[in-house]
Amino acid sequence: MASNLSPSKFSQELKVLLERLAHQPVTLSHLLAETAERGFSIVIGLLVLPFLLPMPPGFTTVLGSACLLLSLQMTLGQRSPWLPRRVAEFQFPSRLAQQVLSHLKRFTRLTEWFIRPRLMPIADSRYVWQINGACMSWLTLLLMSPVPMTNPIPTVGILIFVVATLEADGLMMCVGYAATAIITGCFALLGYGLWRSPDLIRYFL
Repeated sequence: MASNLSPSKFSQELKVLLERLAHQPVTLSHLLAETAERGFSIVIGLLVLPFLLPMPPGFTTVLGSACLLLSLQMTLGQRSPWLPRRVAEFQFPSRLAQQVLSHLKRFTRLTEWFIRPRLMPIADSRYVWQINGACMSWLTLLLMSPVPMTNPIPTVGILIFVVATLEADGLMMCVGYAATAIITGCFALLGYGLWRSPDLIRYFL
């Protein structure tokens, strides 16, 4: 599971990939073909990066479903990503790919300062691989929830696991677990507030 890439080389590899894809529509199957050697983490990262942007109708369901399917495969211990043909043929518009590229630059610029191989017994454990998959699956469900304006919150949590897994950073994986707990708590409070909102409105009226 460990990666031989330095963070700077990882960010450069993704930058070159997305620059190539930005000039033409690209399907998820193309992304899988381009990144198969990097496995689940790169594909999941590319799938969730658009959620940092306002999403056109229909994109949330397709990209979220693909991310959920891949993270569930991780939870089951699989190492080779697979998507159904119908989902794999979904196309990214060129404009969206360009927007993703700009956000990717910002994200990787931040991670280069503090991501590096650490706590290798954690980073290389197959059980941790499955736990990471379970956490990403849960965050993806939160990502796909109908709560408005919350997409970037679980997206950041997923990206923490993506980069931590690619760079074999066990310490960052632990940060991801803490982030998952915090994000879950925030959604629980938000859900409770929405559930109680009719009572609160009647109270103030």
